[in-house]
Amino acid sequence: MPEVRIDPLTGQRAIIAGDRAGRPGSQLTAIPAPALDPDHDPFADGHEQCTPPELYALRPDGSAPNTPGWRVRVVPNRYPALDPDSEPPAPHANPDLFWAGPALGSHEVIVNAPESVTSLGELDGPQIALAVDVWRERMRAHADAACVHLVVNERAEAGASLPHTHAQLFALDFVPAAIARERERFGAYATRTMGGNLLGDLVQHEVRQRERLVAVDGEAVLIAPYGGRVPYQLMIAPRTPRMRFEDDGPSGAAMLRDALGRLARRLGASPPLNLWVRTAPRGAEQFCWRIDILPRLTYLAGLELGAGVGLNIVAPEQAAAELREA
Repeated sequence: MPEVRIDPLTGQRAIIAGDRAGRPGSQLTAIPAPALDPDHDPFADGHEQCTPPELYALRPDGSAPNTPGWRVRVVPNRYPALDPDSEPPAPHANPDLFWAGPALGSHEVIVNAPESVTSLGELDGPQIALAVDVWRERMRAHADAACVHLVVNERAEAGASLPHTHAQLFALDFVPAAIARERERFGAYATRTMGGNLLGDLVQHEVRQRERLVAVDGEAVLIAPYGGRVPYQLMIAPRTPRMRFEDDGPSGAAMLRDALGRLARRLGASPPLNLWVRTAPRGAEQFCWRIDILPRLTYLAGLELGAGVGLNIVAPEQAAAELREA
């Protein structure tokens, strides 16, 4: 029978309706992405002139900036959503109804590898670890931002405009409402439990119960979240609570590779997906970082977009069981 669940971290509701997976056209598989032609790939090694001048790069051989020889490379977004020099718009005559402010901040692209691949999951473990290290380095570079939001969008179905695997970093001068709500839930839980960590306690429970646990390694756990909004949604969290992803310590890079590999094996190919890193925003006194992975196997329709309620046709317990075997 369908049931409504509340995600303990976000407070968002999702309807878990496994029987809907039997509808015609509901078979969940992924089709491989078209091969990427290195000659027409602006992010490939040797095409540095196709991007804005780099902000940062890992260059093991000491090569010069904006030349070949890098392993991970960071450039400004050519079409930025944020600008550190954004000018305030003219005030509206009725600011109580129509408020606008400057879109201050930074918007960067982190090219995860020099090879022309379309998915982070196609990279080997050492390269993913290098990419994640640079994610953290760039997050630290924007430590003065109110909120740093790092995302990976893979395939056009998930909003990627260029197919070469890359991350985007948004350094915001405000804390978005959804993240502020999570900050509040962590604080409220700590008050109710006399100092408990919401995600830390959740991880302990999931490891003991094992219903939604997919994998564990020395640094992190992989879980199909209790209130998952989409089929095969996954969450990576550190085994011991840590406020900020960018701080020294476990990064979950090995578990990230494991998670992406399991999804590809279960679905037949690397799926379109959105991935983001949640780290403590400004004002957080209690928090714990995590990585959310949302495959884009179904469409967001009127219920999801109009009411903010997820409709998940694969129960997280079923997803976890399948991915444990993948």
